[in-house]
Amino acid sequence: MAGQILTEVSGVVDPGRVAELVDGFREIAAAALPDGLLRSELLQGDHGQWRIQTLWRDQAALDAMRAGAEPPAAPALLRSVGAEPVLRILEVVGSFVTAH
Repeated sequence: MAGQILTEVSGVVDPGRVAELVDGFREIAAAALPDGLLRSELLQGDHGQWRIQTLWRDQAALDAMRAGAEPPAAPALLRSVGAEPVLRILEVVGSFVTAH
């Protein structure tokens, strides 16, 4: 069986546009989500660096989303706030969850 896929879309966002980015991410989360999307996170790094990491059930789910009529949400969101998105696609080969 094919493994899960993690996409990471990153870009540098001007501090004056961060509220737009956060609001846009919330709007995406509240909308109808593509089949096979398991989790997505908006992450802030140093020097205006932002990342959107999204976990997909498998490559087929990612491919189906990318073949849809709408452009992928994460790169579109970063572009909308003036960032040039960089996409990385990674296959999950191992993971664990801790008990709290």
